[in-house]
Parts: sequence; C-alpha cells; structure tokens
Amino acid sequence: MDWRLGEEFRTPDGVVRWAAMGSGDPVVLVHGTPYSSYLWRDIAPALALTRKVFVFDHLGFGQSDQREGQDLSLAAHARNFSRLLDHWGLSGASVVAHDIGGAVTLRALLLEGADYGDLTLFDVVSGGQWERGLFQLILEQAEVFRQLPDYAHEALVASHLRHATHIGFRPGVLDAFLAPWRGAEGQAAFYRQYSQIREVDTAEYEHLLDEISLPVRLIWGREDRILPPQYAEWLHERIPHAELHWIEGAGHLLQEDAPAHLMAHLTAT
Repeated sequence: MDWRLGEEFRTPDGVVRWAAMGSGDPVVLVHGTPYSSYLWRDIAPALALTRKVFVFDHLGFGQSDQREGQDLSLAAHARNFSRLLDHWGLSGASVVAHDIGGAVTLRALLLEGADYGDLTLFDVVSGGQWERGLFQLILEQAEVFRQLPDYAHEALVASHLRHATHIGFRPGVLDAFLAPWRGAEGQAAFYRQYSQIREVDTAEYEHLLDEISLPVRLIWGREDRILPPQYAEWLHERIPHAELHWIEGAGHLLQEDAPAHLMAHLTAT
C-alpha cells in the first residue's frame, strides 16, 4: 500500500510529516515505537468515512526527519504533539494513541495544556516500571547496539516487530515497518530514539492521572507480550472512571491482530 504523508510541520529539530483525510468531527491517531503512521493504514480510511482523521509520524520516525542531535524524548514528542494540535486548529478533538503514543498524549494533556474531547488508549506506555526486556538492554548498551552489523540489526528489529503481533503480519507489512530503520542512517535513527525514551518522562505526570476528567477508554490485547495485561490494570486503577475493554486473541498490535474489533470500539457511541 502506498502510504504518503504529504504535509509538513516544522519543529526546532526537523520536519514532522502528516496527512488528513475525510470530514466531520476530528480524530487524531498517535503511533508508538518502532512503528509509524503506516500502522493506521486500515484504521484511518475507515474512520474517515464519517470523521476528519489526522495522522502523522513522530519526529525521528517513518517519513519525518531523522538526524543526529534530535531531542526524541517523550517530553519532546509531547511538546511537538501539542504544537501540532495548535497548527491544525484542533481543540476538543478525539485522540487515539498506541504504545508510547499513550505517554505522549498523556504528557501533552497533563503537562502541556493540550485539550481533547476524549481519549482512547490501547496497549500503551503510560507509567510505572516499563523499562524492561530488549528496551532496557538498549538503554543500558545503546553504543553496543549502534555498532551491530547491518544484518544483525535488521534481524533484531524484525524479531522485535514480530514479537508484537499475536497472529503475524500480512505479506509486505513487516518490510514496510522495517524500511525506516534500514541502512546506516536508519540503524542510527532506531537506537537514537530508543535511547531517549525514559521512565522519568512518565513519572512526572503519574500523580495527575486521577485528575483526568474527560472520557477515557482503555483497550488491550489479552496476548500483549510487549505491555502485558497488568499494565492495563495499572492504568485503570489510576484513571478509575475509564472504561477497560479486552480483546481476546490479540497482541500488542491491535491494528494488525484485530482491526475489526478495534474499529468496533473506536466507532462505538
């Protein structure tokens, strides 16, 4: 599928590329790592039948600029997201976030003054102790990972991506997710962004989670191996009024494992 983001938004650290489709009440889709807005290729057009849908690639990801010296912390992503909402003239839009997109949208809401109408979070980084597994190893040994031979780096990224889906990728999808991380520049960009994503940036807003008053919906794949179900329960305990929905037989990537179930939740009134 040809997935192109034709619009540009300039930040101090480079260009964020974005696109909008459809018309109606706005909804913004926020991806995580190591993915890109390509993750929304099925969801966005379906939502655009009745709503105006905004998608973008975080700085350092996908079609947005990748270069040395970029601030790719969760705090920086949250600032950029808040600026994007202002650029689009959106106030009170629906926001849907996945993976570190959860931390980005929560931080923008609680610390950057962003305004949403409602918030849907699924299989997200939100708070607590989430520096674990491969992610923790990269944080501790970022320079070693940067020096991996290209074949070893690609095998590692591909394995990590496969670990996120419970049922496997359709033909061509894995290659699309791998593309931004291939080659010397892509490999440097991969470890650059992972080495800057830290718990300290979620700890700063954790004490504010119970103050969220807007409607919040939590959706989680029961077979998520990246952020297992206890992370959903942790977040639900801290946003008590949030709805919590489980999707059976799905892993971390609901967009890949259960797009119809995810759409049913996103379009429910």
